[in-house]
Amino acid sequence: MEIICSIDKQFSDQIAALLKPPPRHEVQKYFEELLATRQCRRLKVKPTAYHGKGVYAETDFKESDLVLKDQILAGAQHSSNKVDCLVCSYCFCFIGSIELQIGRKLYLEQLGVSPSRESHMQKDCYNSGSSVGEDDSDVEDQQVSGECASSPSKDKIPLPKDVVESLFNGEMQLPYSEKFPLPPIVSCPGGCKEHYYCSKSCSEADWESFHSLLCTGEGSKSLSTKALLKFMEHANDTNDIFLLAAKVISFTILRHRKLKESRHEGKGKQVISESRDFSLLLEAWKPVSMGYKRRWWDCIALPGDVDGSDEASFRMQIKELAFTSLQLLKAAIFDEECKPLLSLEMYGHIIGMFELNNLDLVVESPVEDYFLYIDDLPLPGKEEAEQTTKPILDALGDDYSICCQGTAFFPLQSCMNHSCRPNAKAFKREEDRDGQATIIALQPIAKGEEITISYIDEDLPFEERQALLADYGFRCRCSKCLEEA
Repeated sequence: MEIICSIDKQFSDQIAALLKPPPRHEVQKYFEELLATRQCRRLKVKPTAYHGKGVYAETDFKESDLVLKDQILAGAQHSSNKVDCLVCSYCFCFIGSIELQIGRKLYLEQLGVSPSRESHMQKDCYNSGSSVGEDDSDVEDQQVSGECASSPSKDKIPLPKDVVESLFNGEMQLPYSEKFPLPPIVSCPGGCKEHYYCSKSCSEADWESFHSLLCTGEGSKSLSTKALLKFMEHANDTNDIFLLAAKVISFTILRHRKLKESRHEGKGKQVISESRDFSLLLEAWKPVSMGYKRRWWDCIALPGDVDGSDEASFRMQIKELAFTSLQLLKAAIFDEECKPLLSLEMYGHIIGMFELNNLDLVVESPVEDYFLYIDDLPLPGKEEAEQTTKPILDALGDDYSICCQGTAFFPLQSCMNHSCRPNAKAFKREEDRDGQATIIALQPIAKGEEITISYIDEDLPFEERQALLADYGFRCRCSKCLEEA
């Protein structure tokens, strides 16, 4: 009994150590190193009076200046969005060609795939013998979310099947599409037919950082691709925030393995007799440790249709949902040396980190740009082009401009505190064509001033703002709230 109690205490101590906020000097060192890798003017992350840490200007910014471009630590395209947009699974830029983006979407619609629900289609929906090119012949087999619909939307005029297939196969070139070139498609190295990339470098980076453990192809390093598929199906049927949590855990496990391999290089068989070193897991976890966390079932906002008297029951249901998801994930990627990561306490905090710190991942569609370009052409070139493009636009309907949508955690952006009178905002410029977070100055920002963004609609009345911000665990003390209190 004493041995069991000792093991349990060691396990709980390890979880507590992982959840303990890093020391200030480690936080500052980490973000200084991170800032050196980012496209930004001079910034500094340092402690604040009320919110733990914040981002401060180390130089003056003018209105509309680029403050920061922050790379994703972990992010995912919404499952329901995969019908409309084929993007790189690592950097989230659009890939293939304008023709393929349009043809694939219409092809899936003709098969009856609709993006209205976040659940996987069965692979036998994709039985076309068409090929898309040397490197992407399996792209039509990509698992996408949706449901089989019996009829197309009434506001759309379907294209003939042969026209859709010629777009999809690359046999048809649209007028002026060469002005909107997209990166070629690179397949997943594990052969999963679910993830595609814009380059070999993105493919390799995703494989080494996340995907090798979460791949359902033959080359997967997961314990069971069958278990992994069950986990993904559950996430898509309930909440795809679980997919993000899985990426964080996969990221940490893979970092731990690299650190262990690096530490043990040249030690040969001595490695076998060495005891496990928890410090390696702490080091592997460091990038994620910087994010503010609370347990998901404690911090998730109470839905409007749930009565306050039912709050305890609602939060218990959320906890049970997380428990079910975790059990499915453990069957797929469990690692004994990273066992604390796969505890319910850690899983709840990881999901809660996304609930509190996530930023919408948005990448504008080049298909929208293409049709706008056609519409702006001078006559008679416009009329000639529209003989080809108008029927396609009619087939797409209002959905022609759908952008890539998802959720992501950005390490530096997540350090930016809220203000109802922010001096910066997340804003994609014309040249921002991937999933990086772009922060732009809303007004002049002086050197030494804290850079703030708004987590909510800052034009709401005072009480509504405070109620919404209570879900983030704080009461706002910005200048606007102090004036209106």
